[in-house]
Amino acid sequence: MTNTPASKSRDNAVDTPRWGPVLVMALAMLMVTLEMSLSAVTLPSIGQELDVGSGAAKWVILAYALPTAALAIPAGRWVDRADTRLVFLAAVAAVGLTSVLAALAPSLWVLLVARVLQGATGAMVVAIYMPVVAASVPARLRGRALGYVATIMPLGSMAGSSLGGFVADAYGWRPVFLVKLPVLLVVWWLGARMLPRGRGGLPAPDRTLLTDVLVLGGAVTALLLAFDRIESGAAYAAGALAVGAAGLAVVWTRLRSSKPIVALVKRPAFGLPLLSLQLTGTFVGLSLFLLPFFVADVLHAGAELIGLAMIFFVAGIAAGSPLSGRLTDRFPPHLVAGLGGALTLAGLLSTLSLDGRAGLADLSWRLALVGFGQGVFGAPNNTAMLAATPPDMIGTGGGVAATVRTLAFTVGPAIASLAYGLAGGGAQGFRTGVIVLAVLQVGGLLAV
Repeated sequence: MTNTPASKSRDNAVDTPRWGPVLVMALAMLMVTLEMSLSAVTLPSIGQELDVGSGAAKWVILAYALPTAALAIPAGRWVDRADTRLVFLAAVAAVGLTSVLAALAPSLWVLLVARVLQGATGAMVVAIYMPVVAASVPARLRGRALGYVATIMPLGSMAGSSLGGFVADAYGWRPVFLVKLPVLLVVWWLGARMLPRGRGGLPAPDRTLLTDVLVLGGAVTALLLAFDRIESGAAYAAGALAVGAAGLAVVWTRLRSSKPIVALVKRPAFGLPLLSLQLTGTFVGLSLFLLPFFVADVLHAGAELIGLAMIFFVAGIAAGSPLSGRLTDRFPPHLVAGLGGALTLAGLLSTLSLDGRAGLADLSWRLALVGFGQGVFGAPNNTAMLAATPPDMIGTGGGVAATVRTLAFTVGPAIASLAYGLAGGGAQGFRTGVIVLAVLQVGGLLAV
């Protein structure tokens, strides 16, 4: 990739930290991640008002998640040539406009189009995350900066989910898409004031970038849909989609535009943390699949139990992230990430002792340990990848990490579902799923 004027400005060392842009990006990233949790609470009322089943309503979430993951790498490539301030302002404004479109949607199809557009604009916000941090904070403090972002996001997401549930119960699903607009306006205003003006403007996407969107975006979309089909029990459809994804991935590796990205991933200093992110990220199979089914099938309790226990999981992440950032700035990132991975593994293995007499306290401390471990793992792993990325590819590297993280969060529940079903469900299925996820965590530790 050529070093454009926009990217050259990122080569200069940052001596004095500017925390304002980091705060702005933390809030912007929060707005993007909120789209998943906020929309999840609207599914029942969407299905009722638009007269569609739960399977169709689920596409409200998928329609957002798919473009966010599929476009992350092409968006990162584009951001490396653009003015990050202009990209930020345009992307945040687009998030607000597409949220209004979603709230006004007269039918499911219009809503899904709005969600796809929301996902595409979300990919742009994610793509500028790493470049803004790299341009605002010196390398010696990047762990702390990434830790601050990782602290704000789960706390805000938890509060946003609670607010979304209240709004949906009181006023219906449409206002849920609008509750974040006041915060978006503040974020846009702060970004306009705090983000430095750059060079590069908003370049028109060239043919290679559009090809990446079609080929690489198609491969990522097909792979995500394949794992979704696995969870639904459609093995043949999952296999066909996986084959299609593999074919498109092979085609993409033959494109000239893929060469710098492939070379970056092959670099051990970047590729090993990336592999660790992929393997350790599957832990979500515990919280998103195994524990809810354990609570329902073994404890015969309602969803409110797992909901209360998840508060401790979020609190664990919020406690571990700022500590992790400070440790990362003092010790080698791989040691801190290894500590986080070990704590996650310990929390995961502790769930093997759960039985039919387990209560809120038994679930809570285990989830808190898993969350704390993940909070400790995130900042040093991201810091290691950022340090290994060439200055003119920071947006691209961030896009690669975002795509892999999304794949991990999709693979985890799918693998847990498969293991649970093959073992016959119940307590035995739960323990089998935990063991499979633990093996993946060990692989992530070895990669670290």
